[in-house]
Amino acid sequence: MSLSSHMTSHYLVCEGRELHYTEWGAQHQETVLAWHGLARTGRDMDDIAAHLSQRYRVICPDTLGRGLSQWSPKPEVEYSLEFYVRQATSLVNQLGLDRFHWLGTSMGGAIGLRAAATTLRGRVLRLVMNDVGPEIAKAATDRIRAYAGSPSAFGTVTELEKYFRTIYEPYGWLSDAQWRRLTETSVRRLPDGRVTPHYDPAMAMQFSTFPHDYDQWDAWDSLDIPVLCLRGETSDLLPVDVTERMRQRGPRAVVATIPGCGHAPALNTPSQFALVERFLTASA
Repeated sequence: MSLSSHMTSHYLVCEGRELHYTEWGAQHQETVLAWHGLARTGRDMDDIAAHLSQRYRVICPDTLGRGLSQWSPKPEVEYSLEFYVRQATSLVNQLGLDRFHWLGTSMGGAIGLRAAATTLRGRVLRLVMNDVGPEIAKAATDRIRAYAGSPSAFGTVTELEKYFRTIYEPYGWLSDAQWRRLTETSVRRLPDGRVTPHYDPAMAMQFSTFPHDYDQWDAWDSLDIPVLCLRGETSDLLPVDVTERMRQRGPRAVVATIPGCGHAPALNTPSQFALVERFLTASA
């Protein structure tokens, strides 16, 4: 059975902007909100969503300016953790989610941390932060800004896939079919016919207009829920000393290192599924 046969596609207006999301396991009551990374889309969560949907309802949004969600007409204001949290709050309210788990990769984990400490306090039951913490390494954000702020364009989708295989090599092992899906779910065509990644390049403004957006130790220290931090073994974004402080401060995270990955593990292998599932079901 194909992955897509379990998945449905939806749109909701959140804070005046249309967001796209996919839904898996709609028959279940217990829900996981799975949020992707900076320059990616909710379809990155297909593999883990398909797995978790045996037990959970899984909601995978495209962040504002990414994938099939609307691009912001106010990029200097709305491409920020604060606005993403407001939209996430609107989304879960409209979906009638009172309490739920949050699984976030990179930026998606940072949004979850901010939300769990503020507007969704008491509603996020468990938080999984995939290769992100309350502090991130500047060298990594500089690297990400370099490719995200001025995305490359190519004559063919095959060339785009080669590019993705290069810049996302730190994701770890992906099958050929997974690389193909990653490419085809994050491609858009430019007016000149070339193809480029499926997001608004202006979203990278966040790093200049909100330079301290990802400094979140105060939010971290205020949390009192179970947190699992997954760290790619060779991650350049999440230093080991930050994960050590995450173990010792605030909610005292459980930290698991994912071998053979940098930033960020793709959440696409049985061992990664098991880590997340064990953590989420510990509350059952």
